Amino acid sequence: MMRTRPLKVALLGCGVVGSEVARIMTTHAEDLAQRIGAPVELAGVAVRRPDRVRAGIDQQLVTTDAAALAAREDIDVVVEVIGGIEPARALITSAFEHGAGVVTANKALLAEDGATLHEAAEKHGADLYYEAAVAAAIPLVRPLRESLAGDTVNRVLGIVNGTTNFILDRMDSTGAGYSEALNEATALGYAEADPTADVEGFDAAAKAAILAGIAFHTRVRLDDVHREGLTDVTASDLASARRMGCTVKLLAICERAADGRSVTARVHPAMIPLSHPLASVREAYNAVFVESEAAGQLMFYGPGAGGAPTASAVLGDLVAACRNKLSGGRGPGESAYAQLPVSPMGEVVTRYHISLDVADKPGVLAQVATVFAEHGVSIDTVRQKGKDAKDAKDGKGGANDGAWLVVVTHRATDAALSATVEALRGLDTVRGVASLMRVEGE
Repeated sequence: MMRTRPLKVALLGCGVVGSEVARIMTTHAEDLAQRIGAPVELAGVAVRRPDRVRAGIDQQLVTTDAAALAAREDIDVVVEVIGGIEPARALITSAFEHGAGVVTANKALLAEDGATLHEAAEKHGADLYYEAAVAAAIPLVRPLRESLAGDTVNRVLGIVNGTTNFILDRMDSTGAGYSEALNEATALGYAEADPTADVEGFDAAAKAAILAGIAFHTRVRLDDVHREGLTDVTASDLASARRMGCTVKLLAICERAADGRSVTARVHPAMIPLSHPLASVREAYNAVFVESEAAGQLMFYGPGAGGAPTASAVLGDLVAACRNKLSGGRGPGESAYAQLPVSPMGEVVTRYHISLDVADKPGVLAQVATVFAEHGVSIDTVRQKGKDAKDAKDGKGGANDGAWLVVVTHRATDAALSATVEALRGLDTVRGVASLMRVEGE
């Protein structure tokens, strides 16, 4: 029998995502009530600019006092879609203190200070759900922390930012340069006016921190994640990748060490083979590849951004939190028992694709090979070609003026590879390192 007294929900933030959450709660109220076992009532909407509240929201519910709304004793669940660190952290903590469960999409806060939120939720016996913080509509957090809780996850490899995937996809499919592809992404609404958080990898790094923490049962902060953006990726890099049977993606990579005693988390552009499932992820879509001991290889794919997809994940969490309120139970808390250390990037074992601008004369290849050997880095393949007219047009010298030497290494520590590159820059016969990219997904 359905309970007649409604569960009350406070909505903090009413932008693109918040307005979709409010719309779905209103238009699907009867279905939500049936799924939960009680009516769900939007009891208040906190905004900074009440004159900009989206159509369809009862103006009587709108308030600019988010603190008062989050602290109301009659609120059962608080949905936070404001973003940022403060006042979001204080509002969420206050909601816990006043007995409410919390659903949030705040990846920045969870990556920066998720421990504080989990500790507050635990102290007050409250729910903390955040499926929407990682990959919008793609179910990923719940499978990792519930469905795979009895398994050992060794690696999480994914495309978790739609803007950067769109840019790289355009560069690969059309031959466009980075700036041209970014302009198209901006015109289509995939990129913000200030795209820094996306193109410099900050967004993906926050998501990597959250995923690593859940997958490896240890606390991983944003500062623990090695981060590189894609602003230096060129059309030539994509062309080189195609010649290797690869493409380039901005990847979030979370790995457990082979001995199981440490983990790493990193975000950077990388070449991946066209045979890998992530290589076929196009446009602004996201996909995450999970490797575990018992389940094997799993892939999660779908739209990773946007108002409606993100709201879908928020509503899924809201249903779970409301069901817990009715039953007197609580959802899964933080699973950070392992307390594994996060190793620095230098200890990561990977491969490199290196393009060198070298003098076109005998002995150059031998000198380059010697530098690799001295640093304990094994060479997999080498390809050399002379410069052409296009190189002259680009200001890189014309035909018979030097050559390109492309080296692909075997696996070695990132520190050894970096030291090798620095040593190569010191050779008189090496005019410059034109391109440097890791190779993943093999």
